[in-house]
Amino acid sequence: MRAPPEPDPEGGPGAGRSSDVAAPDGRGPQRPADVESRAPEPDGRRSHRRAEANVTVRRVAVTSPRTAAGQRTRPVRRRRDELADQTGVGEVLIRSLIRAQLGLALRVLGVVVVLLGGPPLIFALFPAAGRVEIGGVGLPWLLLGVAAFPLLVLLGLVYMRQAERHEREFAELVEH
Repeated sequence: MRAPPEPDPEGGPGAGRSSDVAAPDGRGPQRPADVESRAPEPDGRRSHRRAEANVTVRRVAVTSPRTAAGQRTRPVRRRRDELADQTGVGEVLIRSLIRAQLGLALRVLGVVVVLLGGPPLIFALFPAAGRVEIGGVGLPWLLLGVAAFPLLVLLGLVYMRQAERHEREFAELVEH
């Protein structure tokens, strides 16, 4: 709602402010050429003279809300919506994340098998290597009983870091 026009100190309705001059039928502001002076004549009648040129015009750009409607033929679906609606694109995105996580898990498993399964195989093929002692403790006990645990912790940390990186990349892919 627009506030009612303020009276002009000069005495004319809307003088200097055409945007506040309402049309006689109440439809809104009039153009300067349509503003009529309603000042009474000396004999008491109201004349219908056109307003003087001291009325300023405020221009307003009017745009249609339908201008953008013709540009887009179908709604744009975000990848997040594809995931939520379980569409084909969403399934492909999920499958790519699962494939990346599975590949990482298989690589870490391969490293664990080689590092923990390799020494027993070497000791079985070369029995002399299994009889070596360091500080009174056999080499198989040192490799499999002591050195294996820090190695497993290190592999776990590497796996977690890489898995989180895959999830972060997936989240960025879905958001953009």
